[in-house]
Amino acid sequence: MPYNGIYQINNKDAFKLSRSKVELYHNCKRCFYLDRKYNIKHPFGFPFNLNNAVDELLKKEFDIYRKKKEPHPYMLDLDFNALPYQHNDLDKWRHNFTGVFFEYKPTNFHLFGAVDDIWINTDTDELIVVDYKATSKEGEVTLDAPWQIAYKRQLEFYQFLLRGAGFKVMDTVYFVYCNGLRDKKTFNEKLEFKVKIIPYEGNTSWIEPTLKEIHDLLNQNEMPLPSKNCDYCNYLQKRYLQAIK
Repeated sequence: MPYNGIYQINNKDAFKLSRSKVELYHNCKRCFYLDRKYNIKHPFGFPFNLNNAVDELLKKEFDIYRKKKEPHPYMLDLDFNALPYQHNDLDKWRHNFTGVFFEYKPTNFHLFGAVDDIWINTDTDELIVVDYKATSKEGEVTLDAPWQIAYKRQLEFYQFLLRGAGFKVMDTVYFVYCNGLRDKKTFNEKLEFKVKIIPYEGNTSWIEPTLKEIHDLLNQNEMPLPSKNCDYCNYLQKRYLQAIK
């Protein structure tokens, strides 16, 4: 049985490693090490309730078309035929603590991550990873901001999981990006969105080398240096230097 929590060097069972923890490793190796070796976690932030509401409503809407075995109107402009994918485990794949998963044998990791949605290219029978995003900004939404590399890695990791679980997966992923409109004259108890479907060509080549790095890190006793870009580590360092003056 896979186990969660603190990594144990001599444990023969698979260690559960989520997509979000892999992203934490990218952000700061020290914070990742403290989290997985000592269970010292970042302080919890506030939930994005409006974003979560958009996410939940989109899932319900796509599920209506999934049940009818029809394409959602957002899918009609794709240059191939697609449908919302039907699978008995879809609810598990969407759940944070189960997700899509498989055992990655080279590091003995039980990898998992919760998807927003899966479509299927009915021309090729390939699965398509889909993610819902919500924001409110002037102008068109894009994937051009440097910090959005995390969004791209997120969907690439889901591609890796599905392939590891034995599915044929398209290289292209899709973001259903909902942009809350600010130019309305009144609120009237309604927030309107402009929805844009953004394709992105996933590249999972970074994942296996990263998993090897993570495995090596977890099996060492030396704590890594903090990342220069880590807000948490920078705050703690400045606080400590101020305290010892």
